[in-house]
Amino acid sequence: MQIVKQELQGALARTIESLVSGAGDKALFETPKVPAHGDLAITAAMPLAKALKKNPRELATTLKEQLAKEPAFERWVESMDIAGPGFINLHLKLSARLEVIKEVLGQRGAYGSKANTERKVLVEFVSANPTGPLHVGHGRQAALGDAICNLFETQGWRVHREFYYNDAGVQINTLALSTQMRARGMKPGDAAWPSGENAAVYNGDYIQDIADDFLAKKTVSSDDRTYTASGNIEDLESIREFAVAYLRREQDLDLKAFQVNFDEYYLESSLYTSGRVAAAVQAMTDSGNTYEAQGALWLRSTSFKDDKDRVMRKSDSTFTYFVPDVAYHLSKWERGFHKVINIQGSDHHGTIARVRAGLQAVSNLQGLQIPEDYPDYVLHTMVRVMRGGAEVKISKRAGSYVTLRDLIEWTSKDAVRFFLLSRKPDTEYVFDVDLALAQNNDNPVFYVQYAHARICSVLLKELLNEEGVDLNPQQRLAKVEEITASLNQVQLDPLDSIAAKTLTAQLARYPDVLTAGAENFAPHDISFYLRDLASAYHSYYDVERILVDDENVKRARLALVAATAQVIRNGLAVLGVGAPTKM
Repeated sequence: MQIVKQELQGALARTIESLVSGAGDKALFETPKVPAHGDLAITAAMPLAKALKKNPRELATTLKEQLAKEPAFERWVESMDIAGPGFINLHLKLSARLEVIKEVLGQRGAYGSKANTERKVLVEFVSANPTGPLHVGHGRQAALGDAICNLFETQGWRVHREFYYNDAGVQINTLALSTQMRARGMKPGDAAWPSGENAAVYNGDYIQDIADDFLAKKTVSSDDRTYTASGNIEDLESIREFAVAYLRREQDLDLKAFQVNFDEYYLESSLYTSGRVAAAVQAMTDSGNTYEAQGALWLRSTSFKDDKDRVMRKSDSTFTYFVPDVAYHLSKWERGFHKVINIQGSDHHGTIARVRAGLQAVSNLQGLQIPEDYPDYVLHTMVRVMRGGAEVKISKRAGSYVTLRDLIEWTSKDAVRFFLLSRKPDTEYVFDVDLALAQNNDNPVFYVQYAHARICSVLLKELLNEEGVDLNPQQRLAKVEEITASLNQVQLDPLDSIAAKTLTAQLARYPDVLTAGAENFAPHDISFYLRDLASAYHSYYDVERILVDDENVKRARLALVAATAQVIRNGLAVLGVGAPTKM
């Protein structure tokens, strides 16, 4: 279908150019909301009519007449109708609609993806300071970031996954002191233990685990650091180093269980030790966009579309949070990442304007040509967790919130990923543990995975007579992929029913869904699409029996459902969700 659309789009562009020079970019297709209206729709007549001072329907008639003479339209289009204010609805020939099955079976795992390019993108996500276990908000960020990375990879981008965290500062000092108190035998509730809502202490049981391992002089290793505890309770620096390494290892374990990996871990502290923060402050000052007031140094960020000026250096000589962020993003730009996406919680909304303002101040001074909207941000809301009809707010291990590990252990990695990617990032989301465990159509991940497993069972039973044979999941998937490849040359003409047309139309949508998902940072579009595709398959299965006596009809229908399973696999892979062959 992609080949069909490319040929039709080329013909449409040439025709439009013949009418209005330079208007070839209007050669776009839309998919009619009502399938009976056609397979594709051309909307170019409306914007072009104004330029030509013509009635849109009259121009649509002219377009239709000229397009009918184009070889691509003669080959692929059955009929064209003019509707509404000037839409041209295309009804494709059966051979055109069936091309998508050939494309899927030929390209398999690559279907929907574009060729690799030299474009680079850095996606920063999770970026949790190592002060405690990862909570469900970090889980949403991990799912979002990884899926957005996968989406960009389908569009040919070279993706760099980065985790940014601080291993110093007030929070880390609080972690070290909390661990030291536990190592001394103190615990929450003791008279000497800090209490109150704003007490500078961490109360979770994980602090005791860190203290015990520190006293045992254990060595801990994470992806980016290794440290051996001294065991000396008075050595606060050793406690700090050990606690950070311990919690970084815990983060790694959670992220590996979630199947999320990073290419680089970037330390906030390195921005200070390398002099990047000082250099950024000096550059913003040299740009003429700072001033002293009330004992503080301010950035005149209102010159760069911010609603008010921002404090850079407070009266106590410490920098506000956005200053190292400016230095960090200058580092990203200097490393050649001119496309950057930050996945952060909605509480970071206020930092966007000030970071961009600081970057513009430096860019204008140094001629860096950083775009005004650099970097891009995807902000997400927190997640509420329901279990047994009640909201869950506390994890015994963390002390005050539900952890990502809790959620995975209660349900599964697949359920957590799919559920957290089933809504727009900026919408409130309630994770229903009971629903995630339900094996029925109300559970969206079960619904999609069951469609895939259902198809695989049909393929294995019919073509390899594997019913009753004990195959492990990897062997079953390998055989399914082998069968999928073998159906590539099947004659597809028997697939002329409405149900088959509906299913092939869904398969044809997939490449455009990927493209739009990447452009809009919207992996939830993939989860919506997969539910639509699964629904189309379940409807098809209910209407047409696949394993019929007529061999040609049977093999054509097997090719259609094998292509459907392949696209489900591809889409689930973008979300980081497994595609079981048996449920």
